[in-house]
Amino acid sequence: MPFKNLIFLIDKMIPLKIFNVEQIRKLDNYTIEYEPIESIDLMERASIAFVKWFTRNFDSEYKVRIFAGLGNNGGDGLSIARLLAEQNYKIEVFVIWYSESTSNDFKVNYDRLPLTIFKKDIRIINEIPKTETDTEENTIIIDAILGSGLSREPDGLILDTIEHINQTGFPIVSVDIASGLFADKKTSHKSVVTPDYTIFFQIPKLAFFLPENSKYVGDWHSVNIGLSSEYISQENTDKYLIDEDYIKRIYKKREKFSHKGTYGKSLLVVGSFGKIGAAVLAAKGCLRSGVGLLTVQVPDCGVEILQTSVPEAMVVSGKSKKVLEFIDWKKLLPDSIGIGPGIGKDKKTFTTLKKILKEFNKPMVIDADAINLISENSELLKLIPANSILTPHLKEFERLTGIVKDDFQRIEKLISFSKGQKVFTILKGRYTAIATPEGNVFFNPTGNPGMATGGSGDVLTGILTSLLAQSYSPFDASILGVYLHGFAGDLAAKDLGEESLLASDITLYLGKAFLSIKSKY
Repeated sequence: MPFKNLIFLIDKMIPLKIFNVEQIRKLDNYTIEYEPIESIDLMERASIAFVKWFTRNFDSEYKVRIFAGLGNNGGDGLSIARLLAEQNYKIEVFVIWYSESTSNDFKVNYDRLPLTIFKKDIRIINEIPKTETDTEENTIIIDAILGSGLSREPDGLILDTIEHINQTGFPIVSVDIASGLFADKKTSHKSVVTPDYTIFFQIPKLAFFLPENSKYVGDWHSVNIGLSSEYISQENTDKYLIDEDYIKRIYKKREKFSHKGTYGKSLLVVGSFGKIGAAVLAAKGCLRSGVGLLTVQVPDCGVEILQTSVPEAMVVSGKSKKVLEFIDWKKLLPDSIGIGPGIGKDKKTFTTLKKILKEFNKPMVIDADAINLISENSELLKLIPANSILTPHLKEFERLTGIVKDDFQRIEKLISFSKGQKVFTILKGRYTAIATPEGNVFFNPTGNPGMATGGSGDVLTGILTSLLAQSYSPFDASILGVYLHGFAGDLAAKDLGEESLLASDITLYLGKAFLSIKSKY
């Protein structure tokens, strides 16, 4: 299903902002000063929001074991413990006493714990936690040891506690961020809680979207705690999370008296011998996304296949039976061109790509072997029309820009490449990242592991090419196209299962994806 709206914003014309740790700290302080609200009351608001999520997902049959640090994350944990106890959950609280100092809000919430309810169930931990109930069923752990303000690798008692939590085998829910995980820089150590769920307070962290942190995040969910919408609107960032509200803003509703000419002409330059399936998938993705007219250029061996499997598309070819060769595409007057899926790297194909790049003066969609040819022939980089859309997967991106050390460096290279080449670069994967020529990055929340199958990227090329033909800007086409692609995959996986998902299923569910967006329009 599509990603639900995370927070309320005054300005719905931009997606959800992702802030760094310092910006989140300033946001908290701004809210406290200008709402105004006491910091302890903002903590209580956050804890109430967490508990509402928790009680919707775990009933009071669970025994809840809460590990609390001595800072504000620990204060959240103590407040959560009190609120859950008031709702008749059986609670154990373990306070990890790793320092002589605590935060003020931790002290307040520690004093608020109702000893009449907890009795002996508040335990001060000065060594590796050992309990008599490690084998007890229906136990869930809440991790509230360290928050997003983490500045160094956990050690000592905190490290021991993190290792203990991970070894229990119980479900784990982290408060705001997993203890030990850096929010906006690489986490080189492994001293991190591995939660099943992370429930964050309104503003997501960059670390959530990077593959190397997958086991340190689990399934993440936002809870709204009423942080200042004024600050959020005014504070600058270069990283965003696409949300449903923004998709509804950029989606174009069809006019009653429109016709096929209204929705543009696309040309897909795709396929080679043995890879005509890529052409079929791209064509179906293009047509299912609403283009008015589609022409598909394939080698001669693909003509009959395309005419049979995609009768709605027109097909052209050169004399070659196996590889693409240049034809006078300008007679077709396309509004958009998509090139790359299944084309191979033959010399004739290289010539075709080079001439199209030189002669087509509009943004185009470049994928797969077209990207590989560009990687191997640097002179082609200079020919790419400004604001074109490139759609590499991780390995294709590395061929373009070189190998990177980690996912954080990859994001920086993504930004640098897109700014330098003045293109949109869609780095495909979970939370597909879309970098713009201005140097911003937008993460997409839709999609699932079932889409990790051959042909999914070909479908995306078709979708993007279609949206460009329909006069969506390259930016809007990138955002909407990636979201729709993932959303259709989510709908397909819900009915068919992730393991059985085929790329062709994505094309079949595009209609339902559009209908869902329209129903909320």
